[in-house]
Amino acid sequence: MVAAATPQTVYQTLLATYGPQGWWPAETPFEVMVGAILTQNTSWRHVERALDQVRAETALSAEALLALDPARLAELLRPSGYYRVKTRRLLAFCERYHAAGGLEPLAALATPRLREWLLATPGIGPETADDILLYAFAHPVFVVDAYTRRLFSRLGLLAGDEDYERIRRWFEQALPDDVALLQEYHALIVAHAKHACRARPVCAGCALRACCPASAPSSER
Repeated sequence: MVAAATPQTVYQTLLATYGPQGWWPAETPFEVMVGAILTQNTSWRHVERALDQVRAETALSAEALLALDPARLAELLRPSGYYRVKTRRLLAFCERYHAAGGLEPLAALATPRLREWLLATPGIGPETADDILLYAFAHPVFVVDAYTRRLFSRLGLLAGDEDYERIRRWFEQALPDDVALLQEYHALIVAHAKHACRARPVCAGCALRACCPASAPSSER
């Protein structure tokens, strides 16, 4: 019989398996925001290349990015993929961020109001907004990504077709209001999805195999 999983037991198992991830890799909250926008539809290593190129050219601040020639910024962001679209989105964000007064006024907003402000920015959807809320502003929100849907659907805890908000609320109700835990949880899900719970799962040796109805006991897949 497959043991039942819960959000808490999955977190504890993943943490014991992979250890603390220390995510999000960034030097400043603004760098987290830029990274969250650039990481859409690409891998983090490509984002790092783009960020390194920007840093070599100018300061990583809203003012410096707005002062840069847009064509030059687009070239610097090329490694991140869809670089023209991402340049427009990043500049739109920088304009709103600068107009709002920067980090301190935004950090003073309550979570629902700040989330609303982020979602009003062209190109920022729920996942990117929650990345920024959780990692740049340290608000206790749960980030739902494709890896979350895949893992928890296989565990039988999600149907897989729920909308983003329903999944987010479900996790937030099941977990403590702990920013560090929520940050680690998101990073651990990513680590596990890359290591074992891939599009074609590697069930042999999976830390969650005992509680995963989708695992194949007699197969290594």
